[in-house]
Amino acid sequence: MSETLTITRPDDWHLHLRDGAMLAAVLPETARHFARAIIMPNLVPPVVTGAQAAAYRDRILAALPEGMAFQPLMTLYLTEDTDPEDVAAAAASGLVRAVKLYPAGATTNSASGVSDFDRVRGVLERMAEIGLPLCVHGEVTAADIDIFDRESVFIDRVLDPIRRATPGLRVVMEHITTAGAVDYVRAGGADLGATITTHHLVINRNHILVGGIHPHYYCLPVAKRETHRLALVAAATSGENRFFLGTDSAPHTDALKENACGCAGCFTATNTLSILAEVFEREGALDRLEGFVSRHGPAFYRLPENPDTITLTRGAPVQYPTGIETGDGPVTVFDPGFDLHWRVAP
Repeated sequence: MSETLTITRPDDWHLHLRDGAMLAAVLPETARHFARAIIMPNLVPPVVTGAQAAAYRDRILAALPEGMAFQPLMTLYLTEDTDPEDVAAAAASGLVRAVKLYPAGATTNSASGVSDFDRVRGVLERMAEIGLPLCVHGEVTAADIDIFDRESVFIDRVLDPIRRATPGLRVVMEHITTAGAVDYVRAGGADLGATITTHHLVINRNHILVGGIHPHYYCLPVAKRETHRLALVAAATSGENRFFLGTDSAPHTDALKENACGCAGCFTATNTLSILAEVFEREGALDRLEGFVSRHGPAFYRLPENPDTITLTRGAPVQYPTGIETGDGPVTVFDPGFDLHWRVAP
């Protein structure tokens, strides 16, 4: 077994950085290993215009520690009032790389999302014309739909009709969680890709509920049955270029996670590459890790691969911190529940 693995420097195609004190604390955890990231726009208020995206990018770069290199790839938050031409102008400038669709009420800070999908048809058609990807939080929010079925119902009722009505629209199904979503992506053609998170490769719904409620494993979309986790692992390690890493690393303070109505999200930026190397090694697929974290994402987003590399080394278990301190309060680092033997070399 090789004790070192050198790969093209990876990117994160789904990342939450928040703002202010939280941004300053969590940004180095990503920039340490990742060259670029698709930055989620669900701030309060959300990032809905090109001007707001430019201002947010500037705040991110201002928070980047000296000596670190990192490129934030900005997104716009799709609302029913989004201007198609503002989207097109932001994309033409190179500032915005995607538009994010949140069904209203689906997850953290999604209240401004879309309820009437007919009202965003003009934006989607303009995006199809210019080749700008739509990043989708793929869950319905109707009260009569079981939370574990929200993804599959979204595919049937929302996503597939949107794609059929908008030929050429390039779509990223973010943080897929079910075998059905894996199958849909595989059958979806060149205009459809999917991100898979680190934590959904590790946990199933038992991790959240067995032996008590474990709030730091609670995320949206919620983790599903073990059969679905295994389908995600098989997809991520398959070498198929339609699947790539989007951590959905989502920091919340412990006070917001550990209460009567805790926030959804797992903070994985700190130890993601160690966890992924462990998962891929277990599947006999270390040779495919580079594709998943470094190559498939740039190919879908029509960007060049990063010119530099990182090296992972295998040895004694890595001791990561259990949490990080932020100006807003402590944030717990995701615990995979098993030893991590791979670390990124300095």
